[in-house]
Parts: sequence; structure tokens; C-alpha cells
Amino acid sequence: MNEVWKKPPITLDAYQAMVGKEIGVSSWHLIDQPRIDTYADVIEDHQFIHVDPERAKKETAFGTTIAHGFLTMSLLSIMSYEVMPVIAGTTMGVNYGFDKLRFISPVRSGKRVRGRFVLAEAKLRKPNELQSRTNVTVEIEGEDKPALVAEWLGLIYFA
Repeated sequence: MNEVWKKPPITLDAYQAMVGKEIGVSSWHLIDQPRIDTYADVIEDHQFIHVDPERAKKETAFGTTIAHGFLTMSLLSIMSYEVMPVIAGTTMGVNYGFDKLRFISPVRSGKRVRGRFVLAEAKLRKPNELQSRTNVTVEIEGEDKPALVAEWLGLIYFA
């Protein structure tokens, strides 16, 4: 089992006390060409800017291929597992969507990214359902501008 699932749980009150605070920063995750190619196959998006390094070098300002924006976004899951606390009594958590998602800078093949998480809101909608809003910035190693910024909504359910 992945170590990210073995965190000691915290209370709901402790979680809600984190609102407005940076929760943490994930580890770096490599976005290399094999990862980009695999993602392209999964979503059937083989645009040359993603999968043809020679053509991307010649025909784009990127100098190489770039990750799909949605590939970078999809890494939010593992990044959040690394950083976000587990609330005692949680039976499951689900994506509820995004109120804001902006792709700021392209992620070039071979770069590493990490997520920075700030808990913006955590409110009970029902006695067994918590809605969270987390502000996430995905940073690109060695670059000033982030890959993306997002206001990510989640629902956490309790037994």
C-alpha cells in the first residue's frame, strides 16, 4: 500500500482550523515523454506539440514537446494524497469540480512539477458531508510561473 494512505487521521475540528493556511507542498513529479505519450494514448489526443519532439522543436516556441494541460491537472490527485490530511471517520472523498482552473505556463517534457495546497474553505453541507475548497498552485521546477492555478472543490463523506 502506498505510504500516502497511512497518515494518522485528524479530527474534523482540526481540519476546519486549517482554513486559510497552507497545508503543504507535494514531492516533485516528473513529466517525461513516456508519461506524455501514455496520456496521449489514453485520451486519444496526439497533437504534435505533445508527441512529436522533432516537430515541436522546429515548429513551436517551446523547443520541445509539452504536457497536456489535463495531464498536469490529473496529477493533482497524487499530489493531494501526499499533502492533505485524512479526517477521522472519512468513508470516501470525491471530486466536486473546479470553480477556477487556469493553465498558466506549459510544462515542457523532462520537467518536474509539484503542488502547493492552501485550504480555503471546509464547511459541512450535511452531518455526514463536508465540502472543501482548496487553492492549488502547480509549480514547475526552475521556472517563475506556475503550470496551473486552481480552486478545487471536493466532497468528503463520513460514516
